[in-house]
Amino acid sequence: MPSEITMPQQTDTMTEGTVVKWLKKEGDRVKSGEPIAEVETDKATMEMEALDGGTLAYIAVPEGAKVLVGALLAVLATGHEKPDEVRKQFANRPPAAAAPKEVKQPVAAAAASATTASYPNNRAPAPPAAHGGTVHTHEGASTGELHEPDEAGHGSTRSKPVAFPAVRSRGGNGHDERAFASPLARRVASEKGIDLSQIRGSGPRGRITRQDVLNFEANPPIEPKPVKGPPPEAIMAPRVPRGEKLVVPLTKMRAAIAGGLQKSKQNVPHFYETIDIDVEQLFAMRVRVNKQLESENIKLSISDFITKAIASTLLRHPQVNAHFTGDSITRFGDVNLGIAVAVPDGLIVPVLRGVDQMGLKEIRSRSEDLIARARNQKLKQDEMRGATFTVSNLGTFGVREFSAIINPPEVGILAVAAAEKRAVVRGDQIVSRMMMSVTLSADHRAVDGAVAADFLRTLRQLLEEPAMMMV
Repeated sequence: MPSEITMPQQTDTMTEGTVVKWLKKEGDRVKSGEPIAEVETDKATMEMEALDGGTLAYIAVPEGAKVLVGALLAVLATGHEKPDEVRKQFANRPPAAAAPKEVKQPVAAAAASATTASYPNNRAPAPPAAHGGTVHTHEGASTGELHEPDEAGHGSTRSKPVAFPAVRSRGGNGHDERAFASPLARRVASEKGIDLSQIRGSGPRGRITRQDVLNFEANPPIEPKPVKGPPPEAIMAPRVPRGEKLVVPLTKMRAAIAGGLQKSKQNVPHFYETIDIDVEQLFAMRVRVNKQLESENIKLSISDFITKAIASTLLRHPQVNAHFTGDSITRFGDVNLGIAVAVPDGLIVPVLRGVDQMGLKEIRSRSEDLIARARNQKLKQDEMRGATFTVSNLGTFGVREFSAIINPPEVGILAVAAAEKRAVVRGDQIVSRMMMSVTLSADHRAVDGAVAADFLRTLRQLLEEPAMMMV
């Protein structure tokens, strides 16, 4: 019996998706669990896996088409049926439901109002590309909640949408990367021997223009000087020349972030509680444990201990490990921790599932893997949804204290700031201790002030007496 492949809802907020690239073509054999396409959601581009094995008999949606969740994308011939017959059967069906067109400022007007700006070292992160391979990279400590509009609206998924000319170039990591450039920009780059993958385009949807190529030639990238220790990875915005302005159209991710966070702040009654935690013993324990783990080539971070403490605390306070659904509150016996991470154009919140069942070594390896795949747009469907609580960590940026916005339907998010030496009173003495501030943002519809305070008290006890995490 043929197996229909439809547009999956890969994130909690997804209503439509764009088929960025087909990894298989009609007639190819497909194994169950094998990636068959790259799909762009409101948060990221992720690989879509086949649920069944068989022969890809029919592709209903071309690359670049944007369709609603549940629309037919392709069909597998999984039994004894002939792929050609399956293709004829489904090719006669009405076209898949296309997402509604977006009303946008005309490209020419947008280009006229925007001024080409220089980027630091001419190496800003590559922009999202709705019609051929896309980018978003990320760093592990960041703020977070949510997401990015195609330039082309598509009236029918049957007709191939118009896309900017694309050139495939070889990136520094040896992998092919797709750069969107005008024909003139490609010709100039070819004449000057410039790799387009190193240039950030200033045109609509990140298209590289001739002026971008000339600016890149005039200001070649400077090799960074080595620095001691891993500095925090800043998300740099383009520098705008004095007296000029740069108009930046909202990407799909940024539009979703704006809409989601505005809705959260308007509809969720936030309240905030902050405590200071003495993490002197935690830092000392980390040094001791990492010495023991040297032979295994494992190095735990302070964030790993914080993650472990949060998971343990949530199990003791299920009121905070919950979802508010309007007419009920759902409390969870497992902890699926959303880790807010920064990407060049916004935020992604991959989910570390079952973190309450993990030891410190597993937390390190799983979170490291999750973060790396988030950078490379390789997250799976269940790794972007189902969080029961979220943590946002700006410690590597040296932030002393901040508050984060709740990601509904969750009822809380913890903002973790930097650990630093502070003068504190111990007994009758003023001493120097390593201190860290954390702020809990809570939904007052589900969590009361005393419950939030008790949650923070437990968290402080675990971090100030880290051995208690192990019992």
